[in-house]
Amino acid sequence: MDFDDQLRRYFATADLEAISPDALKAGIEKLRVDLGLEQDRARRFALWSLLYMLGASPDLDIAFKDAADRDAARDFMDMIESRQPE
Repeated sequence: MDFDDQLRRYFATADLEAISPDALKAGIEKLRVDLGLEQDRARRFALWSLLYMLGASPDLDIAFKDAADRDAARDFMDMIESRQPE
């Protein structure tokens, strides 16, 4: 899954700054629905990651049944947090 492609799919643009508040809300809702329907672990992780970066991800125990997936998500969260400027 390419990040820009996912932005275009859910928000009709790859430019985050160009997304209106209403489009952001609608795109996040569609992302959440797709996350709930997705069966492929890698695709679920990619969808959850995008939601996380948008500040709209569900709790790990809701998003991932498998402990390994939850651990990977925690690692992702730590990685993203470590890249944030102080």
